[in-house]
Amino acid sequence: MTTDLPKTPADSLSDEERAIYQWQMWTPGFGEEGQRRLKNSTVLISRCGGLGSVVAYELAAAGVGRMIIAHGGNVKHSDLNRQLLMTHDWLGKPRIETIERRLKDLNPRLEMVPVAANLNDELAERWVPEADVCVGAAPLFQERFALSDACVRHQKPLVNCAMYDTEATISTFPAGGKPCLRCLTPEVPEYWKREFPVFGATSGTVACMGAMETIKLLAGFGKTLEQRILHFDLRNMSFHEFSLATVEHCKLCHG
Repeated sequence: MTTDLPKTPADSLSDEERAIYQWQMWTPGFGEEGQRRLKNSTVLISRCGGLGSVVAYELAAAGVGRMIIAHGGNVKHSDLNRQLLMTHDWLGKPRIETIERRLKDLNPRLEMVPVAANLNDELAERWVPEADVCVGAAPLFQERFALSDACVRHQKPLVNCAMYDTEATISTFPAGGKPCLRCLTPEVPEYWKREFPVFGATSGTVACMGAMETIKLLAGFGKTLEQRILHFDLRNMSFHEFSLATVEHCKLCHG
């Protein structure tokens, strides 16, 4: 565990925080204790584009205390149909800067650790140990595997969200790492391409689900998608759930 990010756990909420989060604290099983847990939590988000930006925004709104966000590159026109933390006035400027700016506008109490690069094995090894929950929202499997592999090594829960066109999937992999992402997809699929069809409404839908999964894990209430995969297609509003089992002889979690 690295120690570059000291954070003293807060024993209570401020009056301002109680006023802001009052309505969600009415949720059965959550309450003020759940809100205090969010305040004292750290979430790592791999990529903050069309999917990750909505995860981050919802978690900032909900009162998560600290976020480590890894996202490289500069804002492009093609980002603006779905990446809701990017703005026209920031075209050509670093994405991570507008991400931090927009999240702090919403929640000035948020502690941000901006990482101006897409996650790789080295960065995952550096930052995963700092997180209570990790969220995978990257389009490339190399980044997804870097995050998932580090989560297994350091026993961190992973909320994995993915989308294509009008379809999306979401699952939660437990801190013990069994099953893991490689039980589902052992290697990078040959068919996968960097650019693909995307509506912001699709990525935003699964992102809200990912944010809620993260909140449940941090606050310790409700039932998560552990050992289950939820798939939906917004083209016809169909939703299906599948069981996810540990694969014998998985090279990462070893079944």
